[in-house]
Amino acid sequence: MKQGTDTDRLDGAATGASNAGPPAGAVTARTEGDAGTPTGAAAILGIQGQAASEEAERPRVLVIDDERFNLNTLHGLLKDSYRVMVATDGAQGLQAALSGRPDLVLLDVDMPDMDGHEVCRRLKSDPMTRGIPVIFISALADAADETLGLELGAADYITKPFHPAVVRARVRTQMRLKQQSDLLERYAFLDGLTGLANRRAFDERSAREWERARRTGRPLSVIMGDVDHFKPFNDHAGHAAGDACLRAVAGVLQHEVRRASDLVARYGGEEFVVLLPDTEHAGALAVGHALRAAVARAALPHPASPVAPFVTLSVGVASVTARPMGDFDTLLRTADSALYDSKRQGRDKVYGIDLDAAQP
Repeated sequence: MKQGTDTDRLDGAATGASNAGPPAGAVTARTEGDAGTPTGAAAILGIQGQAASEEAERPRVLVIDDERFNLNTLHGLLKDSYRVMVATDGAQGLQAALSGRPDLVLLDVDMPDMDGHEVCRRLKSDPMTRGIPVIFISALADAADETLGLELGAADYITKPFHPAVVRARVRTQMRLKQQSDLLERYAFLDGLTGLANRRAFDERSAREWERARRTGRPLSVIMGDVDHFKPFNDHAGHAAGDACLRAVAGVLQHEVRRASDLVARYGGEEFVVLLPDTEHAGALAVGHALRAAVARAALPHPASPVAPFVTLSVGVASVTARPMGDFDTLLRTADSALYDSKRQGRDKVYGIDLDAAQP
């Protein structure tokens, strides 16, 4: 979405049949100057591009409230420091949380159709959104209501009428805690040797992608790659050289897998895995061949390989359109089986299995 206004209105929030409406200027997210580029305006475009980049990097706050006054007030309080998105009912808010990936949700409790408590329950039950902190905003100052909100997983609770300084302070506190948590989580999900995602990161991400694929009916593919004859490499060149080899291979794989939605991870030892959402078998095979060729092209010396004088990679590819009765482990085992077949065929090969083609 192009950046232009302080508040971005997600598609789901823009089409709801609510009389509340968004804050002024929040309906469109069009960048000034989109209609055309005047001759000699490169410097202006550069400034606009920088502004758009800075806007995209600002922390994102999603406000879910059915009252226009509250939306306007919270937008005005937060727009200078955050990228603000709005939704005018619970269903729109859930869609916005999934598609917009906010860093924080400000959630009204008293809304028609789906109240804030139910919205929070659904946010916290979905692996894609459960990590987003929620601050409830409510006219109910009852201790039992506040307790219920916190028990549902809310991070904080603000009562109406709210004081602007209190809102800013509590949002700022939750943003700081979220950033610290995200930083610790990034380190916890990184492989210490290669800098790639680690096995834990892959397991969690693959579970989310499998659930998403089941909901949307989109294909999902996995690539497993194994450095050929790595033990003889270690025995001949030493473990320090072996570590350097794995770091180099990891760098090659990461460079070749360029979509932001894809994930390259170290699966264990000299084995790597690539997760490819929304990728059919033909596309996944093409990526597998590109990875094998890129590792060979790097020409990393292998002093003890019977396959080639340089490091090579055996690759197994598996693809499927996720089905309600299936599971991700089957897809992963199929990729591992394909990897075994590529080794059996002489290594430095790519072998693929399309589970959709194998099923009636």
